[in-house]
Amino acid sequence: MSQFVYVTYIYAPPQQVWDAITKPEFARRYWMHYNVSDWKPGSRWEHRHGDDSGKVLIEGAVVEADPPRRLVMTWTRPDHSKEPSRVTFDIVDYAPGLICLTVTHDRLENDPAMASSISGGWPKVLSNLKSLLETGRTENIWLTKNKEG
Repeated sequence: MSQFVYVTYIYAPPQQVWDAITKPEFARRYWMHYNVSDWKPGSRWEHRHGDDSGKVLIEGAVVEADPPRRLVMTWTRPDHSKEPSRVTFDIVDYAPGLICLTVTHDRLENDPAMASSISGGWPKVLSNLKSLLETGRTENIWLTKNKEG
């Protein structure tokens, strides 16, 4: 599949969701990694390891930024020379106090390993984002295993 679409509804203002995606310390709380950029179209962005090593796990360029409603960026591993994939965050008011966050990750034809990785990764990230914004709690989603199985 060359496109994944994830939709979640979050009780939070659009600006808070935007900040959660774009502010490094905020992103680290639920993603366990930092998102670093000035978030201006044409700027570079980096997804850095949350252990403070500075290791870049994913990188790309900001394609479009319309705070707090839409962010589009390219997405690739630093050692991957093929065409990058693309991630779009759309933040839309749905009901009073409730937003609809749609994350579309597309252009995955050139990187089947990335397509496989994100199919399990995005649901964890977005679930943890929703938990943080609604309850103030998160889980280290990359280390926690199903305690029943």
